[in-house]
Amino acid sequence: MSSSPKPARAQNLGRIPSVDVLLRDAKFTPLIAVFGRTATRDCLREVLVQMRSAPQPEVMPEQIAVAVERHLQAINAPNLRPVFNLTGTILHTNLGRAPLPDVAVQAMVRAAGAVNLEYDLATGQRGQRDEHVAGWIKRLTGAEAAIVVNNNAAAVMIALNTLAFDQQVIVSRGELIEIGGAFRMPDIMARAGCNLCETGTTNRTHIGDFEAAIGAKTAMLLKVHTSNYQIKGFTKSVPEGDLAHLAHTHDLPFVVDLGSGALIDLTPYGLPRETTVRETLQAGADLVTFSGDKLLGGPQAGIIAGRADLIDKIAKNPMKRAIRLDKITLAALEAVLSLYAHPEKLAENLPTLGLLSRAATDIKQQAERLAPLVAHALKPLKT
Repeated sequence: MSSSPKPARAQNLGRIPSVDVLLRDAKFTPLIAVFGRTATRDCLREVLVQMRSAPQPEVMPEQIAVAVERHLQAINAPNLRPVFNLTGTILHTNLGRAPLPDVAVQAMVRAAGAVNLEYDLATGQRGQRDEHVAGWIKRLTGAEAAIVVNNNAAAVMIALNTLAFDQQVIVSRGELIEIGGAFRMPDIMARAGCNLCETGTTNRTHIGDFEAAIGAKTAMLLKVHTSNYQIKGFTKSVPEGDLAHLAHTHDLPFVVDLGSGALIDLTPYGLPRETTVRETLQAGADLVTFSGDKLLGGPQAGIIAGRADLIDKIAKNPMKRAIRLDKITLAALEAVLSLYAHPEKLAENLPTLGLLSRAATDIKQQAERLAPLVAHALKPLKT
């Protein structure tokens, strides 16, 4: 008695060549040359598993090779890809914040090889990596000293951990902000090992509230710039100068988390008034922390500027090594800071400032040019 013929799918499965046979096929030679034998073999195995589960599996080597090539290209494509920022938000956190100027990109490329990151070429001795940017920060802000870490949240955390570990930090209740990614100031303070002391109310805080809260365990007065929101109406906050005077009367450091990192007065560019780092230090702040990738227009970084003795203590904190900047970021930051030495050309050379200060007519014209292109690109999604 003759056996019944196998179904078509089972026959196709039986005709699929093995991995070893396919790898010897000429169709796979170019893939091995480009992506390597190991990657091609592993990808081939994945593709064959998918094909064997398909209702009508492909059986020809050329068909399999096409599928493997598509898969290899997909997994080898960069995950970080250039995109068009058409959101209307220039400093967009999800899109990488500040666009870097050409001089910063060139500096990053130069720093990719061997550089004097922690080597003093003048003395032949070990150097400090932060010194590559500290001089610029001091000149631009008037600070006695400066160090840098990988973002402003880290700058706040290490300052708190160094100067107020297991002690009390007083901050206005209206300044206990939450920043992007659900990171909250109280949580950062707790992780830094500090005891948070809220004072005042959400909308009104007076100098007397701070004075009444100072006790034997108080180590610092902290002011946080509420850049992500505003409270309007019946409000009251304590000026930096008054808080500095109160802190120094009690021999306490006064630290300001300025956040945005404005180094110059923005009003000549038609932008809203932002307190600068220099003005904050001149008002009496002992330390100011701020971002490198917001209004400053540079790479992601957290900068701490202020009193030399406090900076020296922070620099010796073991946590500093865990959150220090790498050579590529330092090179970019140095290049961006150097642009501020020529303020007359800053809007031309610094993309962030140039984009923020663009004329409304220019923005309108560009939007009108882009509108049909965007509509055409989105058309397949609507059908």
